[in-house]
Amino acid sequence: MKLIVGLGNPGKEYENTRHNVGYMVLDAYLEGSLWQEKMQANVTKRIINQETVYFIKPLTYMNLSGQAVRKYMDYYDIAIEDLLIIQDDLDLEIGNYKLKKASSSGGHNGIKSIIQELKTDAFLRLKIGINSTNRKDTIDFVLNRFSKKELDLFKENLATYKKIIDSFIDKGIEKTMNIYNTK
Repeated sequence: MKLIVGLGNPGKEYENTRHNVGYMVLDAYLEGSLWQEKMQANVTKRIINQETVYFIKPLTYMNLSGQAVRKYMDYYDIAIEDLLIIQDDLDLEIGNYKLKKASSSGGHNGIKSIIQELKTDAFLRLKIGINSTNRKDTIDFVLNRFSKKELDLFKENLATYKKIIDSFIDKGIEKTMNIYNTK
């Protein structure tokens, strides 16, 4: 059993904002899926290659994302190596990504909350670049929508993000990191 979490903030005002790339990746991966509200998250379940996979978008707002993640981890008894978090990353340029495991939050409040709730940082993260040379105020920047050019760059990489998710489901953390962190 796997849990894949797309980080973001709920509500129309946050749709297509930089901080919601986790939601956006799951929406693209699960295009047309029906989501149900359960345990502080929107959730959908899939069976992929005989593996049960829960996909969630926490409804707790970014700073409390760990509460929803912990509920799913506990309820379904999901091992830490079966957790993938999809997050935005200010230190990566738009269009770039990095897979990271067992590292600090890097100042990302959603990741900080998850580490605090799970009492470990040993989970896999797909970090998706949202940086821009025009950034001034971090909070305003992450809560603003992508420009058309930025959104196009993001969309160009959706196929890669989908392959990373598939690889995580099929091959696990180490093989996925070996494949996708070398490109």
